[in-house]
Amino acid sequence: MLQAGIVGLPNVGKSTLFNALTRSRKAEAANYPFCTIEPNVGVVEVPDARLAVLKEIAKTNVVIPAAVEFVDIAGLVAGASKGEGLGNKFLANIREVDAIVQVVRCFDNDDILHSAGSVDHIRDIQIISTELVLADLQSCEKQLESSIRKAKSMDKDAVKNADLLKRLFAHLNEGKPAHMLDCSDDDKERMKQFFLLTSKPTIYACNVAENDLADPLKNPYVSKVAEFVKAEHNAQTCAICAKIEEELADLSVEEGAEYLRELGATDSGVSELIRKTYDLLGLASFFTAGEKEVRAWTFKKGMTAPQCAGVIHTDFEKGFIKAEVVSYDDLASAGSVAKAREAGKYRLEGRDYPFKDGDVALFRFNV
Repeated sequence: MLQAGIVGLPNVGKSTLFNALTRSRKAEAANYPFCTIEPNVGVVEVPDARLAVLKEIAKTNVVIPAAVEFVDIAGLVAGASKGEGLGNKFLANIREVDAIVQVVRCFDNDDILHSAGSVDHIRDIQIISTELVLADLQSCEKQLESSIRKAKSMDKDAVKNADLLKRLFAHLNEGKPAHMLDCSDDDKERMKQFFLLTSKPTIYACNVAENDLADPLKNPYVSKVAEFVKAEHNAQTCAICAKIEEELADLSVEEGAEYLRELGATDSGVSELIRKTYDLLGLASFFTAGEKEVRAWTFKKGMTAPQCAGVIHTDFEKGFIKAEVVSYDDLASAGSVAKAREAGKYRLEGRDYPFKDGDVALFRFNV
């Protein structure tokens, strides 16, 4: 399962957010730096309103949503790339995840300590970005030296690696993240083998106060963060109130919805964050729906019908014949499988069909 790492400076709400995401108290949330040392790991259900509709169509009581894994990583401070704070552990933990959720404190509260002494959302983002860039510069330098040695023996792959690493080193030296380097699709694929921290997709979670939850964009911190990360990192933002979300974790779905309404909010910021992180990881969902259960299956965008069949069971992929597919929108609009069939919305797809988010499928296979 792909993982998203929750990162940020100490005391910005990482562990509180993790507890809200996982509906647990696994992570200690305290008013002092480095209350998280060993990373906490939790599997989180992906909110998907389509499942409730499919449940009614399939007439089943069993619903299994998709899931994604989040990791609560220790707080970072300036100098982490040189071992300050828990720097080495922090950087090693980030290297293991597939995407990054950076929590940015976007509220003022004198009772909650800030590791830098004051709230400055742009400075906080730049501290982490700088440390990741510095760590990548060290990594690039070592890999470049190795590639240059191999290139002398006319290793064509090493020559290409050395060329890309030289460009990356110059780019990083300007303080820019690796994923912002202007390069071809082939070079982007090649870059994956360098395992650079700043090549990981990132979303910024703006942690706001309770009274900002109804309309986060009115919070000037949030709008400035959104503008900054779009320009400097080509990244998205999502507003959450980690403290409120943690309280919601102790309530039923109905109680939580009522609580949000009282606050003037229509949806949970955490729900949006989970969905955006799922998309950031390059993941999407297809469904199976029958009397036994309705289930969301996770697949990597671009996977073909046999590969998606293999998500359910390897035998399905080995013996793949055809996939009977209907889009969620067509099935929901028809209101039943029978009516969708009558309308000609079901189709048979072969081995080359790239699955799409929301496809409802039945696989034909032979083993």
